[in-house]
Amino acid sequence: MMEKVNLFKTGVSVGSYQKFLDKILDMSARRVSSYVCFANVHMLMEGHQKPTFRDIVNNADLVAPDGRPVSIIMRSHYGIKQDRVCGMDIFPDLLRGCESKSLSVFLYGSTQQVLDTIRAKAMKQFPNLTIAGMYSPPFRKLTPEEDEKVVTMINASGANMVFVSLGCPKQETWMNEHKNRISACMLGLGQAFLTYAGLEKRLPEWARKLSLEWTYRLFLEPKRLWKRYLVGNSKFIFLALVEFPFAKRRSKI
Repeated sequence: MMEKVNLFKTGVSVGSYQKFLDKILDMSARRVSSYVCFANVHMLMEGHQKPTFRDIVNNADLVAPDGRPVSIIMRSHYGIKQDRVCGMDIFPDLLRGCESKSLSVFLYGSTQQVLDTIRAKAMKQFPNLTIAGMYSPPFRKLTPEEDEKVVTMINASGANMVFVSLGCPKQETWMNEHKNRISACMLGLGQAFLTYAGLEKRLPEWARKLSLEWTYRLFLEPKRLWKRYLVGNSKFIFLALVEFPFAKRRSKI
């Protein structure tokens, strides 16, 4: 497995963007029951505050540095020139990789409208891609019987890769609960579904390089996200400054 370094007690995987892409495709081809988290500031702060959630993230086979601040701190604290591995960027690249390697995918989460839009777009971009199935679960906890039916449905589809969009921390919890039950590589992509479907715009690349995506999300949903970004981001900066003197070498998870 790829090496992980310690960021506020959460292990984040180290490697180039291409290495992440290759590793995910390899696990998917072998149908390894596994899951991948995409760590941004919000996820790291959730893990810092909630040890149970931190254990879920640390149990992931890969934890990709999704947010640009995560890549920046890996460089400043450990001297690692780390590529950003953003879920919104890797989603279409994984679809392309699955098409070329004849791997099938399953879409789990979000709404039926979003899933239908993703399927229509993917079929135009990747006409030889196999979408083994899709499922939009109800906005509540599934009963054990319902959950078992979902597991059976996904496994019966033969999917190599399961894209999960339930939002953090729900999607990470779901993947952890289904590791060793679902015979596929699961990826928690969150907002990537909406972005790929064209239902939510992204900032230009220059703004993303300046780590301004959070300001755009805050503008879109201020009531829901103000605490996450204003409080969470401030705590992230504080912790980064506090831990900087002690990060003289890589600390492995």
